[in-house]
Amino acid sequence: MEPQNLTSLSEFLLLGLSEDPQLQPLLLGLFLSMYLIAVTGNLFIILAVSSDPHLHTPISYPHLHTPMYFFLANLSLADIGFTSTTVPKMLNDIHTHHKIISYESCLIQLSLVIFFACMDSLLLTAMAYDRFVAICHPLHYPVIMNPRFCGMLVLMSFFTSLLDSLLHCLVVSQLTFCTDVEVPSFFCDVPQLLNLACTVSSTNAILVYFMIAVFGGIPVSLILFSYKRIVSSILRVPSSGGKYKAFSTCGSHLSVVCLFYGAGNGVYLSSIFSPSLRSGAVASVMYTVITPMLNPFIYSLRNRDIKRALQRLLGRIVYF
Repeated sequence: MEPQNLTSLSEFLLLGLSEDPQLQPLLLGLFLSMYLIAVTGNLFIILAVSSDPHLHTPISYPHLHTPMYFFLANLSLADIGFTSTTVPKMLNDIHTHHKIISYESCLIQLSLVIFFACMDSLLLTAMAYDRFVAICHPLHYPVIMNPRFCGMLVLMSFFTSLLDSLLHCLVVSQLTFCTDVEVPSFFCDVPQLLNLACTVSSTNAILVYFMIAVFGGIPVSLILFSYKRIVSSILRVPSSGGKYKAFSTCGSHLSVVCLFYGAGNGVYLSSIFSPSLRSGAVASVMYTVITPMLNPFIYSLRNRDIKRALQRLLGRIVYF
């Protein structure tokens, strides 16, 4: 096939999860339900944190654990943006049976996916550091995790994610594609587009691996380092009750980290070992839909403060 530059392409074909007509109503109902649950659950977390004086942002209510909830509210906001970048488009494609996406829309969607994914990763890293300071340096916790520092971490996460998104968009815009570009997924993602490219220059390949190492490897390394120190500190606690209490404060965060990075690795590994199949699209469902949907449940079910805040919030909603 004759190669053509991406800028000359006008559209892509998103193959989605299945082309079976009988499965389309089931997929529409399933993903609409999961999307509504994800948005509603994360929205309740944001409202619970912002409206409860015990969980409020550290700027207004200094409290031992407020930085964790401050980061959690921002994580929920990023999750809403993450799942809203891909699922509404997929629902519209299923409903209208029109799976075409324009070149401009593809680049915008790709940039937003990278931005929110990186934002999630960096916020999870900030939350790991928060747990590290709370357990390993409890006496210095209020001083280290002060409101200004917490706000700076969120701003750094935002601008770093923006840089990562722009770099990925720049790399994809330099790719050369063959005609009849069919994306074996329900949204535009970097691994899928790299596999579809006719030629990938060594410069682009090096830049992609560099970005993965920097924007993916560094957060993972920092999280692993934080938990290594956390485990070492917990093991030095003499009582079993103290060990359980200390580790229980990390259980929700550790569950979300494993879910997020496990699904993310599944996306990239499936694109490497089976680039022509739709296994990557299935893994992407875990990455972009299931994880944002489960995060509010993980934190609310394992955290008594969040449970109480949600109960008070629901009580006020019912009362009004």
